[in-house]
Order: sequence, then structure tokens, then C-alpha cells
Amino acid sequence: MFEFVRRNTKFIAAPLFLLIIAAFVLVGIDGYKGFAGRGATVAQIGSAKITQEEWDFAHKNEVDRLRASIPNLDPKLLDSAEARYATLERLVRERVMAVGVNELHLETSDERFRRLFQESPDFASLRTPQGTLDVQKYATLAASQGLTPAGLDARIRKQVSERLLETGVTSTAFAPNALADMALNAFFERREVQIARFSPGDFSAKVNPPDADVEAYYQSHLAQFQSPESATVEYVVLDLDAVKKTVTVNEDDLKTYFKENASRFTSKEERRASHILINAPKDMPAAERQKAKEKAQALLEQVRKNPSSFAELAKKNSQDPGSAPRGGDLDFFGHGAMVKPFEDAAFALKKGDISDLVESDFGYHIIKLTDIKAAKEPKFEEARAGLEAELRAQMAQRKFAEVAETFTNGVYEQSDSLKSVAERLKLEIKQASNVQREPAADAKGVLANAKLLAAIFSPDSLEKKRNTEAVETAPNQLSAARIVSYSPAAALPLTAVRNQVREQLIASRAQELAKKEGMAKLEAWKAAPASASFPAAVTVSREPNQPVQGALLDAALRADPAKLPAMVGVDLGRQGYAIVKVSKVLPRTPVADSAAQQERNQYAQWTANAESLAYYAALKERFKVQIKVPAPAGVVPSEAQ
Repeated sequence: MFEFVRRNTKFIAAPLFLLIIAAFVLVGIDGYKGFAGRGATVAQIGSAKITQEEWDFAHKNEVDRLRASIPNLDPKLLDSAEARYATLERLVRERVMAVGVNELHLETSDERFRRLFQESPDFASLRTPQGTLDVQKYATLAASQGLTPAGLDARIRKQVSERLLETGVTSTAFAPNALADMALNAFFERREVQIARFSPGDFSAKVNPPDADVEAYYQSHLAQFQSPESATVEYVVLDLDAVKKTVTVNEDDLKTYFKENASRFTSKEERRASHILINAPKDMPAAERQKAKEKAQALLEQVRKNPSSFAELAKKNSQDPGSAPRGGDLDFFGHGAMVKPFEDAAFALKKGDISDLVESDFGYHIIKLTDIKAAKEPKFEEARAGLEAELRAQMAQRKFAEVAETFTNGVYEQSDSLKSVAERLKLEIKQASNVQREPAADAKGVLANAKLLAAIFSPDSLEKKRNTEAVETAPNQLSAARIVSYSPAAALPLTAVRNQVREQLIASRAQELAKKEGMAKLEAWKAAPASASFPAAVTVSREPNQPVQGALLDAALRADPAKLPAMVGVDLGRQGYAIVKVSKVLPRTPVADSAAQQERNQYAQWTANAESLAYYAALKERFKVQIKVPAPAGVVPSEAQ
């Protein structure tokens, strides 16, 4: 039930592109200052500008990330005007919030920063089993975003500060239960309605157009009766796989690569341990910490008496929620993965040994060493196959930029043929027939790419028979094409489509008759309500799974209840016409106390969201924000929300 409200509130009715963008600070589209001052200005925050290059770079960054994280995502969604505008709005918001943070001198303290990694679920994947930051994972994450760990630190601190700015507003939002209940009860009120329908199908038999009318309809609707334009095209594709085929990996390079990366291929010693943890953080009162130690000591004595009971005792007593259900098992770990006292103790044990009490910042541990993986030095021959594939991929990646430039220049400089660039780069020229401006439903590969199709049917390609420019059709993939033959859109002869034309004309006139009849009945029934003829009443509301949907439901809920019964007409287009009669307004169906509280909480969140939007709007006005690019059709700019 409440999910329906969630789907219908404007606060969450954002474009799909925004819904699939990760919300937390581990990603961002800030940091494009290097482009400032170049290109057209697309937005302005006071005297600061966002250029076209910044916008393009930010969007490319988003697209690359999304393609990597969601491989099956529709490319049309990423390349749409709506997606690009969403990126621009987000970039503007980040800049506005950054200015607000600077004005208020908000900073993220070291303590808050430390707690963020220890407590936030957003960083759970970066924590070790002991709750400490996994330095290696953090460095990898930073590198994936083109940052050093220090750079990622700075980004996270900045964005946490921006969140503090917003939280300072949303945390003050106030929605009393009485107000929430009043609003929700009004939103979910029920209405008893009757619906009279006037279907075109009921009038079709009355329509028998003469041949002259059929021909006239055909002539006035020629665009509907055309064979689509199509082309036979040839195309070439440059990607990493193609570049790999040109890369030669010799034995000396392979051995050198092995030596340079020997440490990476060497498996270091790892140990597997189980533990029982009794929580006793350093800030715990001394008396409580002593009790925790005594409890741990008692458990240690039990374990020493019966080592086989370790797993069972861990399940029942360990206060590590991650490992306790597994009998305390921490799986294999190497040096640097655990806090130092724990690591020192674990690596001093022999297989099967049980430690004394080990004190750490988290409390008291009893450790049992269950297994050891010795360090292993791989031999060259063992690693050879994987090494060759890895080195070849690296060499291809480095070479791709160079080859891509050759490809781009080649399709442009010899614009009347793809043969030269194909021979030079050892690419296959492929051919496809019946290619159309819009991707076919079963289209695959580069001919499903809207950008390439737009280039193929551009005036330069179409009229001058030139190669298209090199188009990025996927990450590390460039494509170019040219038209071999072209068939323009052409009107089909009336003799071939006469039946289709006649059917459309009959449907159109039947639709007009249904609407005319419905409008006449509406006027008559308003004048004489007793003469109205309606089917049985149904009860509708904004709850899900209603007996009436779409425009009819909307009309029923929008009808003015000041004077009942109320009757409104609804033009259903090809489905005809309908008259909706609202007879009664009923209170909402009572909900359980738990559900009611959940709704109030959600209403409070909407209130907080509204405060946030209002505050952001105020900041934009204060900082004189201008987005100089018009919003795509159907997109409501954020300042109008």
C-alpha cells in the first residue's frame, strides 16, 4: 500500500538516470577544474562557470562507471538528452553545496572521519573482520577513481561536509502526527464511482466510407503508409580485441614482466583462525572492562579443558556478530589484515594452538589457529599463460590510443572508402543490409548504437557518400561506416495498403462518433441526472491494484466533491470516451498501528525532503545560479520542482 505513495510522490519521481547513480561519496562528478575557462558556459554559480568540456567530461565519467557496474544497461538511456541534463544538474548541485560549505566553514573532523569508516554501512566492504580499515582495498578504490588515498580522503571529507550542511536543514523538519494523519487520510480517501463507456467498436458497424473518402484519407496521411528508408552499409570496428591481434609478446619481455611483478605473483603466508571476542573498548569504564576480562578468562579455561568445544563456545559467547555464527571462523588472512596484537598472536601460534587472552582496542580475544598456507614462489612456466594474456592486454591498452588516432584520421582523410584504414590496421570490413535510422529490435553490436546510426544517416554520409566520423560505440571501441546503397522512404501504393487505410479510417470515424455520443450524454445527464444509465458502482482510491486505472482513475480522484454526484467526461483517444460519476467520498480504509507509524515516518521524510529542496532553491537564488542549457522536453528542471 505505502509503496504506491512512494511511487507517486514528486520527491522521488526523479529520472531513471538519477536513480541508478550511486548516492554515497565513494563516487562523484566533481574535480573537473582542469577544464575551467575553456568552451561554452553551460551553467554559472555566481562568477564561477561550468563549461561544456566539464559537463562532457563529467558525463563521460558517469557513463563509463555505469557501463562498468551495469553491463546490460540500455546505451540509449546513458546517451539521452535526459541523462546528460541529469548529470549537469547534479554537477551544479555539487558546486552549489560546496560554496555553501565554504561560506559556513564546515569541516569534517578527524574523529567523524574515523567513525565513518568504523560505523557506516556504506563502508562495510572496506573493513576487516576486526572493524579496521582495509588499507589495500581503500587504495584500490582510490585508484579506480584516478585518485591517491589522500585524494579520496579529501573527496570524502568534502562530501561529508556537504551532507552536514544538508542534514542541518533536514534534521529540523517537523511533521506532527496529527498533520501527517490529516494529509495521508486525504490522500488515501476512497470514492464510489460509476463509469459509462462509449467504445469505438460499438460504432464501427455504422461507418461505411466510400472509396473517395478512403483515397482522400490515404492522401492526407501519406506519412503513415510508407516503406521506411533503409541502407546497405559497410563498417569497420576497432576495439581492444583487434589491437591485441597486432601485439607481439616476445619471450624476453615476458620474462622481464615476470621478474618485475614477482612479488605480485608470490603468495605470502596466510593463516586461518577462529576467535572468541568479548567486547571491551578502551573507553569502557574500568570496572566493566575488568568484568569483560574475567568473562573471557573463564571462557579460555573452558576451551583449554575441551579444545573441541571452541566452535560451540564461540557461537554462544563471542560478541563478534560477523564470525560468531560460523563458530568464530575468520577465514584466511595475511599480514596487515588484523589489528597488530591479534596478528602478532595469530602468527606466533602453531596449527591447532589456542592463545592466551589477547587484548586489542576491541576487547579480549581467544584465538585458535586452524590452518596455515605457506608462502609460495610461482615458477615462470606455471604463470606463463596468465602472464602472456595480461601483458598482451596491457600492451593493447597502451597501443589503443595510438591506433585510435590512426583510425580516426584514416576514416576522415580518405573519406570515400574504408578499405585503406582496414588494410592498415588489419580490420575486417563488414556489411549489413536494411539498416534503418532506429535500431532494429533484434539489432546487436555496433549497429544497435544510436550515435553510429545517426552518423550513418547524417547529410554528409547520406548525400556525399562519405565515411562517418569515428564513433565511440563502447568503451575502448571505435566504429566507422559508410553507405553502399540507399533506399529513401517512399509512399506505398494505395492498391497495396487499401485495406489498412480503410480500417484506419473506420477506426477514426468510429472514435469520433463514440466521443460525440459520450459528450451528448454527459450534457443530457447533467441536465437530468435521473435519466443517466450507469453500471454498478466501484470504490477507488490511490491504493494499489484498483479496479479502474489510468485516465479514468485520475478523473475520478480529481473530480470536485463539493457537490455530489459529480460527473466528468474523459476522452480516451482510440479507446473512445467515458463519463465518470462520483457518488460518494469515503474515509480511507483503516490501517494497523504499525503501518500508520511507518506512513507517518515516511511523511516526515517527505517533509525533510521538501525542506532540503527549498533550502537548495534558496542557495541557488543566493548564489545566482543559472543553467544556460534548456531542459529536454518532458524534463522538469530542478529549480521548478
